[in-house]
Amino acid sequence: MPVPLFNLTPNLKVSRLCLGTMTFGEQNSLPQSFRLLDEAFNAGINFFDSAEMYPVPQRAETQGRSEEYLGRWIKQRKIPRDRIVLATKVAGPSGQMTWIRGGPKCLDGRNITEAIDSSLKRMQIDYIDLYQIHWPDRYVPMFGETEYDPTRQFCSVGVEEQLDALGRAVSAGKIRYIGVSNETPYGVMKFSQVAERVAHYPKIVSVQNSYNLLCRTFDAGIAECCHHERISLLAYSPLAMGILSGKYFAADGGPVDARLNVFKGRYSEGESRYNLSNNIIKAAALEYLGIAIKYGLHPVSLAIAFVLSHPLVASAIFGATKSWELDEVLKACMIELSPEIIAEINKIHASMLIGDSIRLGENHGNGGLMNNLQCFWNPK
Repeated sequence: MPVPLFNLTPNLKVSRLCLGTMTFGEQNSLPQSFRLLDEAFNAGINFFDSAEMYPVPQRAETQGRSEEYLGRWIKQRKIPRDRIVLATKVAGPSGQMTWIRGGPKCLDGRNITEAIDSSLKRMQIDYIDLYQIHWPDRYVPMFGETEYDPTRQFCSVGVEEQLDALGRAVSAGKIRYIGVSNETPYGVMKFSQVAERVAHYPKIVSVQNSYNLLCRTFDAGIAECCHHERISLLAYSPLAMGILSGKYFAADGGPVDARLNVFKGRYSEGESRYNLSNNIIKAAALEYLGIAIKYGLHPVSLAIAFVLSHPLVASAIFGATKSWELDEVLKACMIELSPEIIAEINKIHASMLIGDSIRLGENHGNGGLMNNLQCFWNPK
């Protein structure tokens, strides 16, 4: 069965699975990237997400390759432009990626305009369907942080200037729609309210935030904003960087070429989000894997199906470095979780919220779970 579609806007239908490209140019070579893109497109995925800073971990030598590979695939395969939806992102201030416009130092109109033009050139296309601010110009807790610290706030570029630059790009035909990423309820409402006041300011249509069984912060506040403002969630990291697949619980720590193993110590943004040295995270992940085994589901199917069951989720953005990984995700979009499974998931989530690692660990004290999961770690 083809991957179902979702109306992100009245004129933009996206597949409920979106292939993320941040491994293209680092973990995946050009031929490998082409093969994954071919297989995803032939399976009915029309939605592809990238960013100017990709691949990760970010390096000056590889910056932009993910967009470049995606563009070369479109050109060499002669993919009709109206058959695919391309999303990419402008990097926010970091102070670390000096090779991207000096940092970038800020996310002002000039930086946004320059980033759009560079992405169009790298992908060899005339327009971008969905252009997103990768993270806010202002300080916000993100990439594993959970608490806001007002002492870290600094002078930032106003939303008005950003929307003006994006609006000019829309008018010029360079982008069709805009979205934000790694945003907060305040940010979503600020963008929405400012856009309402000025006719040529575009309205954000999506929020690309992390959402999975181990990270449901979206539901705590931003979900209400999205519901009332008619903004969809593009859920990235639906497998919690592969943890929810079960592969990192193997006796040897999982495949040597798995992301968190290959880049151990070099990928702090990723490692800080889902640290298995945290007893709560580890215990909850094992409990979710236990649910998958109990109901005869692949752990990937459970994780992806849970994300897609959310009424505000338009698409789950996933990464794959191998064909069999892509196959498992494709199967997952056909799974519908029963009320019983959802109830068990919510029970684990409630224990996570109160930090009850003892209760979470009640059901995996023996090696049975590990033995049952072994068949998923080294497929084909």
